[in-house]
Amino acid sequence: MVLRYLVLGLLTVRPMTGYDLKRAFDSSVQHFWAADRSQLYRTLAGLVDAGLAEVEVVPQESYPDRKVHRITPAGLAALREWLASPLEAEDSREPFLGRLFFADQLDDDGVRTLLATRRAQAEATIVGLTAEAERVARHVGAADRAVEPDRGLALRLATLRNGLAHARAELDWLAETEREVRS
Repeated sequence: MVLRYLVLGLLTVRPMTGYDLKRAFDSSVQHFWAADRSQLYRTLAGLVDAGLAEVEVVPQESYPDRKVHRITPAGLAALREWLASPLEAEDSREPFLGRLFFADQLDDDGVRTLLATRRAQAEATIVGLTAEAERVARHVGAADRAVEPDRGLALRLATLRNGLAHARAELDWLAETEREVRS
């Protein structure tokens, strides 16, 4: 259910094709919500069917027609209603922690490999989020010089900083765990 609102939110940034949406999703919200291309396309189709988004077919020469999706007034109202609704308790699913919980079944090399793999993932997350945060920060800086700062950009930057904080905390926790396991 949350995915439909994330897609509606991305459509408030600008109209997008499915391809554009996947690229925007991967560079903006993927650090806190996962979705593959087929989920995004199904969600777009469902939003159009529900009247929350509309699609404009743009003919192209030598290429398939582009299907550009836009949020409708009903979609914007649904997004705003969701944003203002009470926060629900979140169920946490951490496959890595499930593995680590039972990693005593592995030998020492297996545990080291598991922790090293997670460390590499956290480091890659930091690299990706840092690059995206720098890109967004440039836009925020440009908006700050404008008459009205763009609150949306500042809030998107805040979510990226949250992702960075979590990844850095993960690296600290991994270092602590590695020390404890070696003892």
